[in-house]
Amino acid sequence: MSQLVETPELVVLAEAHWPEPGDDVVPALPGFVLSTFNPLAAVVADRCLQHHQPSEATGIVIESSGDHVSAAHVRQAVADGKRIGPLFFFQSVPNSVAGLIAAKWNLRGPVVAVTDGGLDEAALLIGDGDADQVLIVQITGVQAAALLVSGGDLT
Repeated sequence: MSQLVETPELVVLAEAHWPEPGDDVVPALPGFVLSTFNPLAAVVADRCLQHHQPSEATGIVIESSGDHVSAAHVRQAVADGKRIGPLFFFQSVPNSVAGLIAAKWNLRGPVVAVTDGGLDEAALLIGDGDADQVLIVQITGVQAAALLVSGGDLT
C-alpha cells in the first residue's frame, strides 16, 4: 500500500498481505486463468475481511497498474494471429475481480479501479457518503495488500 498509517480522514480496521509466512502458491480462482493478478486480489481481500466484518455499504478500490501477464499474453496472441480465449476479455478488467469480491462478501458500495491513490479515493468515497467503509486492494506484480478503512475524525 502507498501508506499503511491511519490518517485523520481514515482509520484502518483490518489489513492483509500476500505473501505472508507459509505462502508459496497463489490459490487458483475459478474463472481466471494464466495470471495471478485476480487470484492475488481475491486472497488478500478474503484475508482482510475475515479480520473485520465489513458493512453492506463497503466500497472497493482496486489500485494497480493492471494485469501485465494477461496483457502480454493477449498482445502476443494478436501478434501471432491466434484466437484469444473469452476469459481474457473478462479478466482484463480489474473491476471483474472486485465484482466477485463484492458478491462473495455482500458489499454494495461503489467499485473503483485506479492506478494510484487508493487511499485518496477511499477518503473521497467515504467523505461523499457513497460508502461507510472501503476495501482497498493493491496489486503490484506478485505481491498484494488489502486494507479495510472507515472514516476517522472528519471534523
